[in-house]
Amino acid sequence: MTILLMLIPISLVLLGLAVAAFIWAVRRGQFDDLDTPALDILDDDDARKPAHAPTPAAPENDAAGHGTDRNDAG
Repeated sequence: MTILLMLIPISLVLLGLAVAAFIWAVRRGQFDDLDTPALDILDDDDARKPAHAPTPAAPENDAAGHGTDRNDAG
């Protein structure tokens, strides 16, 4: 029975901390926009790339042997 004398104040302190954290989050704007973060996962990554992205340079010698060979003299 004496444990209640300790558990009730501890639970009230934890409740006060939870309420303070909620008030802090509301004042910081954590709950202002609830829809956009859920829709961000649906955005296509290709749409964010610039339209004039540089193309990678073609290799001189590829694995199939196409391209210029420095050992050929002619």
